[in-house]
This record gives sequence, structure tokens and C-alpha cells, in this order.
Amino acid sequence: MIPARKTRFFNWWFPRHAEKLLRGTFEGVYVRGIEELLAVSRDRPIILVGNHTSWWDTIAVIYLLPRRLGLDAYAMMDEKNLRKLPFFAKVGAFGVNLTGGAAAESLDYATGLLDRPGRLVLIFAQGAERASTVRPLGFKRGAAVIASRAPDAAVVPLGLRYELAGTQFPLALLSLGAPLEHDAEVDRARDAQEAAVTALLEDLDERVVRLRD
Repeated sequence: MIPARKTRFFNWWFPRHAEKLLRGTFEGVYVRGIEELLAVSRDRPIILVGNHTSWWDTIAVIYLLPRRLGLDAYAMMDEKNLRKLPFFAKVGAFGVNLTGGAAAESLDYATGLLDRPGRLVLIFAQGAERASTVRPLGFKRGAAVIASRAPDAAVVPLGLRYELAGTQFPLALLSLGAPLEHDAEVDRARDAQEAAVTALLEDLDERVVRLRD
């Protein structure tokens, strides 16, 4: 397992760099549910569970969480990708090897991070990039396992989508949902997480249709 290695300078600089990248590529970045997420973060640590549709997901979330919201954010990342892009560890990414005991070590590490309000662990629960329109989303069990071990943490769903909608450049659309009820039964909790993110994405689908009309 590769632990996060946050540094003060990089954690200050890279979110600002992410903002510049987004501003240079997208017509706009639209986020729903910011105030609700901030309210929850004042009292509880957060497990943020989202779909994974693009390389831009990580950049968008780095811009949102530390840059706009000032949260102490960490993210689970495939160990192979983190070895290729080690600078992500400096802003809170930690590596997971999805085989055997190595995966268990990463789950323990993530659980240990959720020890105070304002701390957040992001998990792209599909484990790989998939189009945001693919159904079912195919969530893995990792986020639900962590939630079962950290009952004080709020599980917040996140839907991500990118769309050209009558503009020269695409839109980045992020939608944050209400915290899910705690459920210690892992498979049931995983299904609830997937259903919540699916509902957010379907809502974004409808909003995109209205933008085009």
C-alpha cells in the first residue's frame, strides 16, 4: 500500500493549479449540494462515494474539496496509477492494490483517516473509469466496508458528468447528495450507495436535456 504524503506547499499549490486547468478547459464547473456537505463536515468525517467517468474527476474534486471548501481531503487511488503519478500522494491520494491482503491494508488505512470532523475520504467506487451513462454502475464493496468500520462517518454520494451543451467548451457537472443512513451490512450498503449515485446521475441527465432545449 502507498500512504498519502501530503506536503504543505503542494497541498496549497496543486488545488490552484487544478482550478487553472479547469478554467482553461471547461465552460464552467457547476456543483450542487456544497452548503449541505459543508454543514455535515462540521460535525462528522465524510466518506464521499462517486462514479468515475474521466481523468478529470480527480482534478475536479481536488479543486472542489481543498480549494473551494477547505476540507482535509484524501482519496483512494489504484496503486498502479499512483506509482505513475506519485504527485497525487502529495495532495492526499493513497494507493490500493485490489488483491488479497493488500486491499485490506488500504481499507484499514482509509478507516483510520476518518477520525475527526472535516476529514474526508473520496472513493470512486467503480474501481475504473466507465461512461456516466452505463448502467448498472457496478460499485465495488470497498466504500461500504469502510463505512461499516467507521459508523460515525457520513456517507455522501457524488455524481460526476461532463457535457457539451450548446457551448464551445464542455461543462463539468458535480452533484452532491444527502448523507445515507448507516448500514453495517456491506452488500446492502454498497447497493444503497450505487442507487444514490445513479439517482444523482439521472437527475444530471434531465438537467442536461433541459440545457439543450
